[in-house]
Amino acid sequence: MLRTALRNVLAHKARLVMTVLAVCLGVAFVCGTLVFAESSAAAYRAAASKNFAGIAVTVTPKDPPPGAVADQPAGVLDDALVRKLADVPGVAAVRPSVDGSATLNAADGSPLRAGKAWANLAAAYVPNADGEDSRYPLAEGRAPASSGELAVDRGTADAGHLRVGDMVTLATDGPVLTKRLVGIVTTQDTRVTAGGTLALFDRATAQRLFTTPGHYSSIDLSARAGTDQVALSSRVTALLPADRALATSGAAQAAQQATNVDMMTRGYQKMPKIFAGVALFIGSFLIVNTFTMLVSRRTREIALLRAIGATRRQVVRSVLWEAVLVGLAASAAGFVAGLGIASVLPDLLGSAQDPLPRGPLVIGARPVMAALGVGVGITVLAAWLPSRKAAKIAPIEALRSAEQPPTATASRVRAAVGLVLLVGGAGLLVSLTGAKDASDANLQNAMFGCALLVAAMITLAPLLAVPVIRLGGRLTGRFGVAGHLARENALRDPRRTAATASVLMISTALVAGLAVIGHSTSGALDRQAASGLSADYVVGSRTTTTAIDPAAVRRVADLPGVKTASAVADSTLFTGGKVRSISGVDPATVDKVMQLDFVSGSLKDLGPGRIALSSSAAREQGVSAGGKVNAHIGPGDDFKEYTVVGVYQDNPIADDALGARSEVQQHSFKPGTVQRILVRTDGGAVSKATGDRLRTATGNSPLVQVKDRAELVREAAGSMGELLTLMYGLLAIGVVISLLGIVNTLAMSVAERTREIGVLRAIGMDRAGIRRMIRLEAVTVAAFGTLLGLAGGLFGAWAVGSLAGGAMTQYSLSLPWGTLLLVCLVSLTVGAVAAAVPARRAAALSPLEAVAET
Repeated sequence: MLRTALRNVLAHKARLVMTVLAVCLGVAFVCGTLVFAESSAAAYRAAASKNFAGIAVTVTPKDPPPGAVADQPAGVLDDALVRKLADVPGVAAVRPSVDGSATLNAADGSPLRAGKAWANLAAAYVPNADGEDSRYPLAEGRAPASSGELAVDRGTADAGHLRVGDMVTLATDGPVLTKRLVGIVTTQDTRVTAGGTLALFDRATAQRLFTTPGHYSSIDLSARAGTDQVALSSRVTALLPADRALATSGAAQAAQQATNVDMMTRGYQKMPKIFAGVALFIGSFLIVNTFTMLVSRRTREIALLRAIGATRRQVVRSVLWEAVLVGLAASAAGFVAGLGIASVLPDLLGSAQDPLPRGPLVIGARPVMAALGVGVGITVLAAWLPSRKAAKIAPIEALRSAEQPPTATASRVRAAVGLVLLVGGAGLLVSLTGAKDASDANLQNAMFGCALLVAAMITLAPLLAVPVIRLGGRLTGRFGVAGHLARENALRDPRRTAATASVLMISTALVAGLAVIGHSTSGALDRQAASGLSADYVVGSRTTTTAIDPAAVRRVADLPGVKTASAVADSTLFTGGKVRSISGVDPATVDKVMQLDFVSGSLKDLGPGRIALSSSAAREQGVSAGGKVNAHIGPGDDFKEYTVVGVYQDNPIADDALGARSEVQQHSFKPGTVQRILVRTDGGAVSKATGDRLRTATGNSPLVQVKDRAELVREAAGSMGELLTLMYGLLAIGVVISLLGIVNTLAMSVAERTREIGVLRAIGMDRAGIRRMIRLEAVTVAAFGTLLGLAGGLFGAWAVGSLAGGAMTQYSLSLPWGTLLLVCLVSLTVGAVAAAVPARRAAALSPLEAVAET
């Protein structure tokens, strides 16, 4: 039977290629997404991690106790302590460090990796006795030696097109700095090699920027051979002021960092895993469908083996050996193809403005096990179920007919199961339409309801195929005899038709549903981003830890063409255990740059001790205009009573509360600064020249961004656009797999109907008619899958989309007609394209040879 399996595999080379390709694609998509998930997580871990190799103990300043005021952020870590630590028994070397963050502008003035906390590293170049810093070997130029100089790593220089001798603008957390690039270094710091930037200053300049003159942010100690880290840490601790510095072993730091980074990067693995799960489902479906058709096609062959003495077990074993051989070959090819997919996904999902961290491909045990599980395990399972069923058929009955229609009992069971799944899934989704709450529990229920709905569609598809295709047969009937025959051929085996259409149905439902939700959400975000804003430009800081110099407000206001420049100071408002955002505004100018719709009260009396609340915040506190709220602004615990002077409709520009800028400004993370400038121009003029003047007025800082209303809308829809791009990638997977499925089905159908096609040719149907019949059959199958997919996707989008109403008050269901039409056209085109090869093969059959075939 093993020889039979080998000969069977090699005897049908075309069938072998199609089967291997089907399995290979399923394996490739699953392995590729799993490798990408692990590689991207490793890259994020590297980007957020410090390398503790060779570090035995690190000394850092201890945070002051709550309520205490720190005299200096690193006042104890000075050169005197460095010398003391060098004399501790067991210490081999002492390396003081000054670390911070700096965002650089590229040669064209655009910021490099702006807004990425992991990406903008800065440090002091601290030379050894030989005049070099071993952590940063020089590749070009020299080390920075004065306050007007800096060095960068090779990756930063290449990304920003910077050369030695260029003047570079940068910012830490204050005004813009300009320094001359004097050196380019290399580094093994994984935070930099993962795609971050590195700026190096001389020691004095770094201390002035990030600590205080003469002090360091940390001191790393390496140990002599045979020295225990814990014992060395204890000796170092004895030297330190107990209340001002802390010594931690390298092993303890690495363990703590691993825990922190795992928590930080856990979210980055979710989307690739979802992608892998969808790919696994669709890929497995293709494999099962292909082998089900393959074994069904060989029912007579299996019956012949039974007739000449083969037992049921031997027949099943022969098919399983064939599945193992095909699975192993396809798994190897699919795994290699999956590595190619994993290598291009970062470029597809990242962008020049928001790149993903870089790193090598991580090939762990899961992708390898997935390759074997999908390629061999699912293939064997897909072959075992139909082969076992075929082996049970009596040889004489199997030789009489290759088609075994389902019994009435089986159809009733299928209908009952499908209806239960449909009622359960649809009922659960309908019950969520009134929730208006996008909580985790509701989202999980929605996903479960969608899964039940998909299972119901797959289960009921063979039963729906007959009425739906008969209804659609009125269209194919317009093509004459070829159209009628195409309809009857699609109805000949509803189970196979439904199985072939199911992959296309699932991918269409996925994309149609997500396209509707994405389009509706994008529209809501567009309206929300622009609503409440009458200003033409928003000048703001890129991160929550940076601010705008108040002097920039005056420079912006003095620019030609600027009608109003209103500064906004952002902070937090603590009320009854809740944390809200509060914007400090100038009552005299705020009505010229914000569109505020007051439910009650106004901003006329806004001032110290008096605030205005959004409708949701007021509802949560149970107050209205004239009421009192016990709260405090910014850090601290000095609660006091605030009078609510007005309640306005929720406004994304105004945040949850409005206060007087003179008060809020003093309680921000940087007292006296502002975070936004809302600018209104004469006549609402928006131009590149105006934007450039605004950037110049703010010092062209890489930490400050200038956006007009259109850019705010595009930014609000950006994340949704990325999600839709990923979902269209899933559609592409579904289209390719559906294409193969339809090709497989038609190729086997043509082989089964060789005599029938010969008879048609013999009684007068020409080759063009044969090709038309096959193409119409493929389009009919594709249309059936597309119709069911659209129905399921639109229903799911209506039910699930209602949950977004709780998070976005302006959400309303909106159908992207262009996208839905494109999905339909793509799906029907898939059917037509898939039919090309089988149709040509069918038309090329000789009538006499076809009729004579047994």
